[in-house]
Amino acid sequence: MAMMDDGCAPAVALFRSLADETRLRIVRRLAAGEARVVDLTGELGLAQSTVSKHLACLRACGLVDYRVEGRQSFYALTRPELMDLLAAAEGVLAATGTAVALCPVYGAGAHDGRPGVSGSGDGAGRTAAASR
Repeated sequence: MAMMDDGCAPAVALFRSLADETRLRIVRRLAAGEARVVDLTGELGLAQSTVSKHLACLRACGLVDYRVEGRQSFYALTRPELMDLLAAAEGVLAATGTAVALCPVYGAGAHDGRPGVSGSGDGAGRTAAASR
């Protein structure tokens, strides 16, 4: 069955771009000011390739951009409103308590993000029911 386009696609794309823990950590760090890839790798404890991949995603979404100074690139948030959105999300999380963290689909134990797929990370794509 085809779904009607009710204008949600841009919001879905925005929230998906922020749904990855690494990208969210990068965004939160960049909220404090611009940073180079080497700064982000050191501060977040991530590999250079991981940081670069996620910065590319955030750039493609228009949330992050960079400026070049000599041979260095300094990354920064493009939209300060993003921090308002994250602050609002923190408010929702505070109001719901542990309900979101305990959500069987998207909570702490569900890493895949697809409804009904186990968070086993084995790549088999089994549904939760099929893995029982």
